[in-house]
Amino acid sequence: MRCVVLPEIGTFEGWRDEARALLAEGVPPEEVLWQRGAGEADLFAGAPAAAPTPGGGAVTVPRGFVELARLAVCHADPERFARLYALLWALGRDRRLLEDRADPLVDRLERMAKEVRRDRHKMTAFVRFRELGDAEAGRRRFAAWFEPSHHILELTAPFFVRRFGDMDWSILTPDLSAHFEAGTLRFGAAAARPDLPEDAAEDLWRTYFRNIFNPARVKLKAMQAEMPKKYWRNMPETALIPEMVASAQARAREMAAAAPTVAPPRAERIGERLRAARVPEPGDDLAAGLAACRRCPLWENATQPVPGEGPLNAPLMIVGEQPGDLEDLEGRPFVGPAGQLFDEVAARAGLDRARAYVTNAVKHFKFAARGKRRIHQSPTQGEIQHCRWWLDLERAQVKPRLILAMGATALDSLTGDRRGLLTRRGGVEQTAEGTPVLVTVHPSYLLRLPATERAAAEAAFEADLRRAAEMLGQ
Repeated sequence: MRCVVLPEIGTFEGWRDEARALLAEGVPPEEVLWQRGAGEADLFAGAPAAAPTPGGGAVTVPRGFVELARLAVCHADPERFARLYALLWALGRDRRLLEDRADPLVDRLERMAKEVRRDRHKMTAFVRFRELGDAEAGRRRFAAWFEPSHHILELTAPFFVRRFGDMDWSILTPDLSAHFEAGTLRFGAAAARPDLPEDAAEDLWRTYFRNIFNPARVKLKAMQAEMPKKYWRNMPETALIPEMVASAQARAREMAAAAPTVAPPRAERIGERLRAARVPEPGDDLAAGLAACRRCPLWENATQPVPGEGPLNAPLMIVGEQPGDLEDLEGRPFVGPAGQLFDEVAARAGLDRARAYVTNAVKHFKFAARGKRRIHQSPTQGEIQHCRWWLDLERAQVKPRLILAMGATALDSLTGDRRGLLTRRGGVEQTAEGTPVLVTVHPSYLLRLPATERAAAEAAFEADLRRAAEMLGQ
């Protein structure tokens, strides 16, 4: 049985060197006992492992293992070194083991690394320096006491070097101490809690905390989850918490009573900036506004937006689903195969497209590339909602007496409900503002039908268009 004692300073490097040597000798995990310093024994009894490869040999580990080991070595679990060596041994047989988060050993080490990351975050947030007052060579000197849950001082100290490189400081913990003097960082032995003097920074912390404390949103459990009580005794501002919590309700009522009822002068200046950068409104050039639209990601792959076209005083608005391939290329609605079929059926039904305003519920072509072809993809609910804003502006401009909704996407955009299109077709519904909406299918639906079903479906579509013409008196 090998017993490996690792140094308290430079623990990761010590473990790495020892693990390399043991691996090269082919020593299996269950034959090694690990400890850090003289006072921490390894309780881990390794699971049976495969026999060593002939002659031992080094293992080339995935890049993620090094970062995982660097964090897990800092954990307080005395079994951490043995767990890491067991994983290192197993990686010699299966290099992809680290990707298996269901493996108990990998899962445990990942959770340990996560706990160390959280502890590091707490240290960077909750260390409070006090000025010692005996400055030398023009550099002010500070000290702080901190009680981390894990052995993170050596790993976290470089953060404080970057943040407070213009002063000398010491961070003392029950495990190690870090000292930064004249630009040099060094580590020393553990320390007892010192009697640090208060300084002017104490009042600054209290003032800051009073100003960020929101009495209208007091959530003690959430606050203690982010700022555990074990750190409070080293933070000057936490002495204010009991009094601030007790007075929270009264302060919230005072804030509500003192809330302004008249907009401050800056509101007008903000309004002027918003008006200067406003989006189009009814009466504006919608085509220009659409060209700059970034409300959803569809603009990124489309050739161009496709605005509606037709008389702005049209009694009928025809709303399709979205542009197709040809519409995307030409920038005009209903010029592809579905649009051509619509024109043929509309002519037979007596519906004059020239007197209608024709548009789509979604203004950009959504597709999936298949070689040189672009295959139509249905827009999502979010994309429909983003584009509904443009359709509402078109409706406000045109003010049609009747809207012909062709397809589920158009029906969704106009009524908020796309369900049961085939059972609702031929019926007349309403927009939220009360405009009649005649429901029918999209011509592209007819093009997808088998030849045996196409004639009957086209006749029903023609009947819907004829009803639209009759409702308008055409």
